[in-house]
Parts: sequence; C-alpha cells; structure tokens
Amino acid sequence: GGGGEPAIQILADVNIGVAIALPEDKGGGLVVATIRNADGIGLRKIAAQARELAGKARGKGLSPHEMSDATFTISNLGMFGVSHFTAIINPPEAAVLAVGAAMPRAVVREGRVVPGLVMTMTMSSDHRIVDGAMAAAYLNSVRDMLEKPATLLV
Repeated sequence: GGGGEPAIQILADVNIGVAIALPEDKGGGLVVATIRNADGIGLRKIAAQARELAGKARGKGLSPHEMSDATFTISNLGMFGVSHFTAIINPPEAAVLAVGAAMPRAVVREGRVVPGLVMTMTMSSDHRIVDGAMAAAYLNSVRDMLEKPATLLV
C-alpha cells in the first residue's frame, strides 16, 4: 500500500539480540547487543561473540551498530535467581525469549519422581508476525535441543 500505512518487512537475516545487565557504576539497566547472522555461525562462535559483546558493554560500551538490527532477543535473568519472568518486545523485533534460572524440582522420569532441574522460558511475540502455534512449535524445538545438547554441536 501507500499512504504511510504500517507494514511488516520480512528480513532474511537472523540477528539475535542478547540482553546485557550493566553494572551500577555504568548506570545499571540493560542494553541489547546484536549477534549478526546467528543462524550461520555455530554455537561456539555465538557464545564467543556474546561474551565479547557483554565485556564490551560493561566496559567501554557498545557502538550503535552493535546494538541495532536484532530480529529476536534473548533475556536471561537466571543468574539473579529469577525463575520466571515476562520480557517485553523491542519493536520492530518479532519476539523476545525470557529465560529463568534452572531450579531444583521434583520431576517424573520413567514413571518415577526424581530430583531434577527445571528451567522456565517465556516467549512474547508480535502476533502480526508470529502466531501462537508457530511460537509453541519454536519453544518445543528449543526444549528438545536443550534436553539433548549434543544436537546443538552438530
């Protein structure tokens, strides 16, 4: 259409935003650093880039380029002992995944109650882009991969 109507732009890039907590001496709060083309670089490189960006954010700071163009953000508050939270989407991103701490819980394995760790993830998505069924399928895939981490290294 025309006339300045809102539109959804489909992007080919998978740029993952990683929420980073800043120390109090840097003013506190959160910034979101971007790992570009995350779908093509592998888990080890993603982890290395996330560590590098977090160090830079907490030190001299991130450039505007390092904080732009994310299409999906991951926010983890587990290190603060938070087991569950809901994150808010940063437009124009499609969704944000809130990851809580892995907490000890009673779980059922092979019909028996045994000790285990349970981690809660909550996804908020823009339903103009991602419907509930698509979000559920995505979360199912994430759960499957986390339960069998060797599949992430293939």
